[in-house]
Amino acid sequence: MNIENHPEVKSPKVGILLVNLGTPDALDYFSMRRYLGEFLSDPRVIEVPKWLWFPILQGPILTFRPKRSAAAYSKIWNNDLNESPLLTFTRNQTEKLHAMRKKQEILIDFAMRYGNPSIRTVIDKMFEKGVRRLLVVPLYPQYSAATTGSVVDEVGASLKKMRWQPTVRFVPPFYDDVFYIEQLADHFTEQLTNLNRKPEVLVASFHGVPKSYLMKGDPYHCQCQKTARLLREKIDWPADRFYVAFQSRFGPVEWLKPYVEELVISLAQSGVKHLGVISPAFYSDCVETLEEISLELKETFLEAGGQEFSSFECLNDSSHGMAIMNRLIDTELSGWI
Repeated sequence: MNIENHPEVKSPKVGILLVNLGTPDALDYFSMRRYLGEFLSDPRVIEVPKWLWFPILQGPILTFRPKRSAAAYSKIWNNDLNESPLLTFTRNQTEKLHAMRKKQEILIDFAMRYGNPSIRTVIDKMFEKGVRRLLVVPLYPQYSAATTGSVVDEVGASLKKMRWQPTVRFVPPFYDDVFYIEQLADHFTEQLTNLNRKPEVLVASFHGVPKSYLMKGDPYHCQCQKTARLLREKIDWPADRFYVAFQSRFGPVEWLKPYVEELVISLAQSGVKHLGVISPAFYSDCVETLEEISLELKETFLEAGGQEFSSFECLNDSSHGMAIMNRLIDTELSGWI
């Protein structure tokens, strides 16, 4: 072995790894199939025995769902860069965070839980560059075993294959962090002022999970409710004109309720003409917000009798989003920097 290439001779560095959910590499059938196959084979996401689930997954689901998913992604695809908006935003966040911390000797990168760049690949790359202390930042404000828990699992699986492991920390869920709520409220309020008039009703739509996850002890539902309540109080929005709902159902089992599609139909039929939807479970805009909410849910509301539908941008790489990220990282880097 050439001693100069041995990792021990490199100066130890601190690394920051942003982790988001994931994205297909392209819109073609096989790219979609690979992405969905990885996502839906995660036992944290689908808590069904493999012997029962995998024949269904490899059969009808991965035969027909890639085409439907590609159709949804094609409506919101970043054609200039030929990538999903989630990838664009996560890269932008990484670059802005690097600029904010350019005076520090920190290596900053990003990975996706599903798809590319993979957590395992990026951790290996960062270690080769001398990272011996790694702060992982799951970009999920609320904890669920299917999101943050899965990231922790995959980081652990990556470390398991390493003879020499870096020391690892994780940014904890920040669903009720005071600074997060303040910045989220300011981000929403700034968008609200750009509207001709305020919505009559505001809905906070969170990504759903099966109800059974809640019954098994997953804290996600409670943390979503608390984020929504703190946000409503911060923006001083009337409680009787504010609702919490859940989106993105999959399969025949019962998920967290109310379902956002049923809620907005009910609101429209009850006479609500102008509806606003905010998505506090998502740090960055993605297919679930840009297509499912801004396009599909809008159409559902208008067809049910509504007249105006306003969807609000996620934090993305805005000044508010970057301030939250920087503050959380500052806290968790204590003693390392």
